[in-house]
Amino acid sequence: MDLTHRPAADQLRAMERGEVSSRELTAAHLERIARHPEQHAVVTVDHDGAMAAAAAADERRAAGRTGGALLGLPVTVKDSLETAGLRTTCGSQDLAAHLPERDADAVARLRTAGAVVIGKTNTPPMCQDLQTSNPLFGTTPHPVDPRRTAGGSSGGEAAAVATHLSPLGIGSDLAGSLRLPGHYCGVHSLRPSHGIVPTRGHIPRSPGWLTPTDMLTVGPLARTAADLDLALDALAGPSPDDGVAWRLELPAPRHERLHEYRIGIWADDPYCRVDAETRALLDDVAKALHGAGARVDATTRPVGMADSDRLFQRLMFAASAAGAAPEAFASEVTAAGNLPPEKVSPGAAFLRARTMRHRDWLLADEERALLRKRWAAYFDGIDILITPAAPTAALPDLSGVPVPERYLTVDGERRGYWEQTAWLNLAGPVRLPAATVPVGSTADGLPLGVQLIGPYLADRTVTHVAGLLASGMADDRPGRGGNSG
Repeated sequence: MDLTHRPAADQLRAMERGEVSSRELTAAHLERIARHPEQHAVVTVDHDGAMAAAAAADERRAAGRTGGALLGLPVTVKDSLETAGLRTTCGSQDLAAHLPERDADAVARLRTAGAVVIGKTNTPPMCQDLQTSNPLFGTTPHPVDPRRTAGGSSGGEAAAVATHLSPLGIGSDLAGSLRLPGHYCGVHSLRPSHGIVPTRGHIPRSPGWLTPTDMLTVGPLARTAADLDLALDALAGPSPDDGVAWRLELPAPRHERLHEYRIGIWADDPYCRVDAETRALLDDVAKALHGAGARVDATTRPVGMADSDRLFQRLMFAASAAGAAPEAFASEVTAAGNLPPEKVSPGAAFLRARTMRHRDWLLADEERALLRKRWAAYFDGIDILITPAAPTAALPDLSGVPVPERYLTVDGERRGYWEQTAWLNLAGPVRLPAATVPVGSTADGLPLGVQLIGPYLADRTVTHVAGLLASGMADDRPGRGGNSG
């Protein structure tokens, strides 16, 4: 098989055995990118820089200096993460000529691990959509059906991994921006525990901004759960400012074998119903877990989905106000002040959250802390919670439709466009690690995945169960659970 189609770990082993050089492997990926411009996935290519880095990696390996766990591996980076001397636009025309002077901290950690950055992947303007399209680079189509979306906002990265343009990449996730594209495109994704991967250098916070959004994470997209672990080894750790004083040592997986795990399943909810094919997939997962001897709890719920989602939205809208222009924010403050107290609508909720007083934010933050305690108590008796990743498989491409007019359809019922991420938003406000794992497909051949949520800092447990589940589902149902594209 073409080595570009293999997981990242296989590509690294091939280099270690001397079967291929980093220069050959990097050139193969660059050639593949050049042959598939229709993907609109890798939108800025650093050919010369990548080949120079690959040559340096080969020299280090020949000299017996390993130089990091990702030595010589070609990788891609979401175009929201700054890269020194390489254009970083975040899909915005205002940043079309932005050449950062330094790498984002997460990108710097990749390079320290020996990775070869070959290019930047597409994102919607300022990461503010669940589909990946912008005026600079166009639309990233779904890797299986180009009439559908790759998701967003890390849609370019998910499509690049799915179509073998890159074996491994990093993106970002606030409201499912890693996990939704991973689910839609049929690749693995990981939103790490909040705070364990530095986020400085991520846009849409303006270039040069030092403080991160309080729910943003940076994490990997890959072809296997083992590759997620490989990336986590490189990415997780203190920021440069904190590294003088502390180190990170994530706990090992809670158990070794699937039958030892206690697994919760939350298959559906009145707040965000899933379609028949997604529900059938969750039933298949439950049967496979029972068959493997795992202890399954399909009734206990850690939190109420509606209350959790409303809190997430309040915190997200409040955080987004930091980037608003002064004049625009002043107008929002005025509009919010003019709202009648009895006014209840999505627009009113948005304005009130965007313009809340600091006291109100502190009360919301306290509510978040109480929510975290409820999740922690739930994980005293459960190791991993499995939920749908989204209500459906990948939606049709709606990039040409104004956002207020977009919607999704669930078993014939018209639903709100932003409900795509309601299940993914469970992990966001409470800083928990969460992965999406491709374990099935629709009758039309579209990938279907599930979400795994674990206790805070139990990222290794999440990736371990992800690997066991993907393997078990593939063995149980031939042809399911593999990579699409």
